[in-house]
This record gives sequence, C-alpha cells and structure tokens, in this order.
Amino acid sequence: MNATPLARLALALAYPVLAHLASLRDDPSLAAIALGDLAVFVLLEPLLRRRAWAWIVLAATIVGLVTVAGSPYLHLVLLLVPALFVALVAWTFGRTLRAGHVPLITRMVSAIDGVPVAQLDADLRAYARALTATWAAVLSGLAVCNFLLALVAVPGGLLHSLGITPPVTVSERAWSWFANLLNYGLVGGLFVGEYFYRVRRFPGRYTSFFDFVRKMAGLGPTVWRGLLHDEPRRS
Repeated sequence: MNATPLARLALALAYPVLAHLASLRDDPSLAAIALGDLAVFVLLEPLLRRRAWAWIVLAATIVGLVTVAGSPYLHLVLLLVPALFVALVAWTFGRTLRAGHVPLITRMVSAIDGVPVAQLDADLRAYARALTATWAAVLSGLAVCNFLLALVAVPGGLLHSLGITPPVTVSERAWSWFANLLNYGLVGGLFVGEYFYRVRRFPGRYTSFFDFVRKMAGLGPTVWRGLLHDEPRRS
C-alpha cells in the first residue's frame, strides 16, 4: 500500500491543529513546527523521491524558521497562511472556467469515469461546470474572510502589528478558531453535502460516500498532477 497519501493526510490534519495551538498559546516554537509541517507537506513527493533540491529547500526552511523563531514575523506568516492557501485553491478552480478550458471538476469526473469529456452526459457536464464555479466562489469568499480577520485581530493582527488600531476588532482566539479550524470544517461540510445532493441528482454513480472517495484517491498522483495542470481544451 502506498503510504504517501496517508502521510500527506496526516501532515494536512496536523497543520491547523499546530497553528491553532501556537496562536492560543502565543508559542513561537509551535508556530515554527506548524510551518515546518507545512513545508514538508508541500515538498513531500520530491522529498520521498530523494530530489536534492527538495531536501535543500527543506533544510533552508528549517534554518530560516529556527532563525526567526523568536521574532514577530513568524506569527505574521501564520496569519497569512490560511488566506493565501485558500486563495490558491480558489484560483486553481477558477482559472479552469476561462473560455476554451475544461472546468476542473469536469476533468475529475472524466478521469473517474474513464471516458473523454465529450462523451459525458451534457447535464453532468453542466453540473460539473457549475460546481467548479461554486467551489471557486466559496473558497474566494473564505480567503477574503480569512484576510479580513487577520487584518483586524487584536492583539497581533496585521494592522495591530503595524501600530494601527482597526475600526472593528476580533480577538486573536476568534481569528484562529475560524482560520485554522472552522475554515476547513466549512469546506468539509460543503464537500460532504454536495456529494449527497449529487447522488440524488445523478443516482447510481457511486455505491457509497467511501466508494466516491476511494475512486478519487485511486486516480493516483500522476493523474492528479495532470488534472491540476490547466491547459486549453483541444479541438
């Protein structure tokens, strides 16, 4: 069994917990560990393939984190990570909605079903496009919310760190609950809720939710890299 997906999942689940605890305790060591976890998550595949550049980048990241562990800059990075990460995922969905491109979820459905996009049912293609747009919109909204909360968090928010008193404030604890936990709960809720709506709209496609997840995971890293690499639709 390939342990890479499990390792990636463990790293992904560990980051928000570590970041949340670092914020609640104002602990620079935990903040450094959280960001180190994130670096390993991003570099995991080339690290496992023993790519020299990945190990050099990871080593440089660790040195950098240790160097700034006692400075306020580490906390500012923690503030920005949720907004930047969610914005990146929103962009990944949204860029495939451009004219002449195949929407990301349409390509996912095509890969799972093992048929060309053109052979998918027209109603299913329309639904997949609308769902891609929904994810792009929801994630964009979450990215904006994350950034605004990071701006007005007190103490330690972006504006407060610059010596500016925000006209409206939230506690750093409230920001952390939203950015590091509720954020991903909302995404998970949409993912699960949309699945149950979809099986009513298009019955017979999956035997269960776990069957759906298994089919997605079964695509493998090579297929996923191809899906995430957006390119114009071929004639």
